[in-house]
Amino acid sequence: MPFLAPTSLAALIESSISTRSSLLGRATHAQIIKTILTPFPSFLSNHLINMYSKLDLPNSAQLVLSLTPSRSVVTWTALIAGSVQNGHFVSSLIHFVNMLRENIHPNDFTFPCLFKASAYLRMPFVGKQVHAIAVKDGQIADVFVGSSAFDMYCKTGLREEARKVFDEMPERNLVTWNAYISNAVLDGQPRNGVEAFIEFLRVGGEPDSITFCAFLNACSDASYLELGRQMHGFVIRIGFEEDVSVSNGLIDFYGKCWEIGSSEMVFEGMGLRNDVSWCSLLAAHVQNDEDEKACMVFLQAREEGIEPTDFMLSSVVSASAGLSGLELGRSVHALAVKACVEGNIFVGSAIVDMYGKCGNINDAEQAYHEMPERNLITWNAMIGGYAHQGHANMALALLEEMMSGGNEVVPNYVTLVCVLSACSRAGAVKLGMEIFDSMRARYGIEPGVEHYACVVDLLGRAGMVERAYDFIKEMPIRPTTSVWGALLGACRVYGKPELGKIAADNLFELDPKDSGNHVVLSNLFAATGRWEEATLVRKEMKDVGIKKDAGCSWISVKNAVHVFQAKDTSHERNSEIQAMLAKLRRDMNEAGYVPDTNFALYDLQEEEKISEVWYHSEKIALAYGLIAIPPGVPIRITKNLRICGDCHSAIKFISGIVGREIIVRDNNRFHQFIDGQCSCGDYW
Repeated sequence: MPFLAPTSLAALIESSISTRSSLLGRATHAQIIKTILTPFPSFLSNHLINMYSKLDLPNSAQLVLSLTPSRSVVTWTALIAGSVQNGHFVSSLIHFVNMLRENIHPNDFTFPCLFKASAYLRMPFVGKQVHAIAVKDGQIADVFVGSSAFDMYCKTGLREEARKVFDEMPERNLVTWNAYISNAVLDGQPRNGVEAFIEFLRVGGEPDSITFCAFLNACSDASYLELGRQMHGFVIRIGFEEDVSVSNGLIDFYGKCWEIGSSEMVFEGMGLRNDVSWCSLLAAHVQNDEDEKACMVFLQAREEGIEPTDFMLSSVVSASAGLSGLELGRSVHALAVKACVEGNIFVGSAIVDMYGKCGNINDAEQAYHEMPERNLITWNAMIGGYAHQGHANMALALLEEMMSGGNEVVPNYVTLVCVLSACSRAGAVKLGMEIFDSMRARYGIEPGVEHYACVVDLLGRAGMVERAYDFIKEMPIRPTTSVWGALLGACRVYGKPELGKIAADNLFELDPKDSGNHVVLSNLFAATGRWEEATLVRKEMKDVGIKKDAGCSWISVKNAVHVFQAKDTSHERNSEIQAMLAKLRRDMNEAGYVPDTNFALYDLQEEEKISEVWYHSEKIALAYGLIAIPPGVPIRITKNLRICGDCHSAIKFISGIVGREIIVRDNNRFHQFIDGQCSCGDYW
């Protein structure tokens, strides 16, 4: 390398920082040592310290510092700033202490770094000391120092101190206002964020993309749909609609406000998209329970060459879980492994949740145990997986493990919902009631409506329908649709038409347009022989324009989904399906199976009732699975409604006759049928 002037060498050092090239930086350092007599100019030492710090080579940075005889605030600030940039927050504070020992006072570049370190370490007492030094040195009036102090107090939860700093600032710039709005949202006070934005405009502020995104986050958190729409119009008016970050914020806002059509409109109108754009639209579909569309967005993003991120993969895994799409979930899991993000805590938690919701509890356990770290979401996902299978003891054992000293994870509202749900599905009445009664004292959690619904379901499944009704009457909060729905379902199973009518009347009052409640009541009357009342309920549905959701079952075979309804004969292999149904019927009759004609919900002759229950959608889907899926491979069926009692009994028989594992996921839980037994213990 030819001889270079000190300014040229300094430029090379800066170039090594921008290109992240430690090789170029070290080569330049060597040239400085070779061509310039020591001690070389202090500004070159500062450049070298800055370079080594920014490239995360702290030992080299400190070595250069130790060899620099005349250290200044610039020298120390370069070391402190590099340490903060690379997450070495404790080191940055130690460097600051050493700087003070040399009687060197920090400047307006040093203080923001120190406040940031204090915030990330959640050490407000250190931040307060730094604040005091800034006041003493007269630096707190600087807009950047003041903004950093304000941000530190917000992030460490000291609201009053943050407010005082904000009010006392002689000057506020865009960064200050952005910090105020963003922290208000993060602090769960979206209304304050909205009011701050309005005040910002009133004093003549000009927002940027960060301001708009923070405001949209406030609107989505508070469900201010109309206000967010006004912001959308304002964005278009001042020409920010082409900004990718703002468009991404709009997609996210509309998705969280259940306006998925508007999210799609914004996405389609974008001239330039990035991976965040695709992630935002995908997540919006998942949040709006449009899991199939979410998967389509993911596939389209892959076709566009978008590399999968941890957020994108966790979202599409959640969509797979919602669809019970085990094969798709496995494919995405493989993609996560290939992208080396399966260890990410959010991706890993989503994978555990997906396998649990798809009925693969063994794979869920394996994914859970392979995670390098776990958070509360991970634990809840695994406990929820056990709940879907009705493994109350496993769920409770995991809860106890979670609360043990080494894990430092505290159960939350959702955790207890999962545990109570597991008890309900396992029929563990005594255990479930003990957990519910100890929620406040042992877990410090106030029971909510979901917990009460779980208890009603727990009692109802165990046949204690009257006790469940008494429990509802004693609730300190108003029962919701989930509570009355659990009681109505229990009345349907155990033939309690009078109580069922009470539950249904409350449901009709709370949600008059839900067809499912009318259908369950009609079926309850029909199953107990009260045909006139069943017909009357159906007539009332027709009179008010309520249409019944069609029951259907579906099964995936060779990457294709086959959907069946009751009495379905439209499949291209219908003749084979009917032949298999006939064979199963003969084999079951020989084994002593007696159809439960209570589930033929029409006033028919007994022989007609037997034929009626035999052609339910889940039985047709099972027959197709037996002819299309090779022996030894589990047959997985999903149903959009609750599996009926006759189909449950029939599939138990069939699993023993054909020697196959059959897994049925209805809208309530999983049923794993093996050798004539079901994992639910017949608490279906």
